Amino acid sequence: MLIKVVDQIIDGDLHSAAWRLYQDAFDELNTLAVQRHMMFPSEFDEVMRDSRVSKYLALTDEGQLCGIATYTNDLDAVPLIAPQYFERHWPEHYASRKIWYIGFVAVSPEHQGREAFAQLVEQMYLVAATQNGLVGLDICSYNDDVRHMSRIFRLMISRVTANMRFSRIDQQSFWLYEFPSAA
Repeated sequence: MLIKVVDQIIDGDLHSAAWRLYQDAFDELNTLAVQRHMMFPSEFDEVMRDSRVSKYLALTDEGQLCGIATYTNDLDAVPLIAPQYFERHWPEHYASRKIWYIGFVAVSPEHQGREAFAQLVEQMYLVAATQNGLVGLDICSYNDDVRHMSRIFRLMISRVTANMRFSRIDQQSFWLYEFPSAA
């Protein structure tokens, strides 16, 4: 397994493979979480072209793409987060650009449960850990309650370093008001 970091993925075979992998990894989540978890193709293309966002690629020994993740310390490059939140709560880290954000981690279905996910996550966290930084990410309730993703992230990173704190910084809940019969 090789982890490769690139600034851009422009059109071509790698871009097509990345989009297919991304779709395969997140398609089902759109039926399990209220908030949309899959970018539209145009949004995906924009992120892949954005050199402010590093793309971490997990490649098999044969060179096949089996995982992709996005990672940046330019919080303005991350849609749907408020950089001002991070600036207010961690002003020194924010000013020195020591706050990274994981946009997504996608692993092809046939490689899930294998080393690709762990290696992608560990490589990203090492960047922040070596600079006494912070890493943010969002995990929907389904991925946390059913797949235990926050626990998995915590366990994987604790293998890399014992000097780490892990905490929930925000939470959003969605509510539904139902009217089963006419009033």
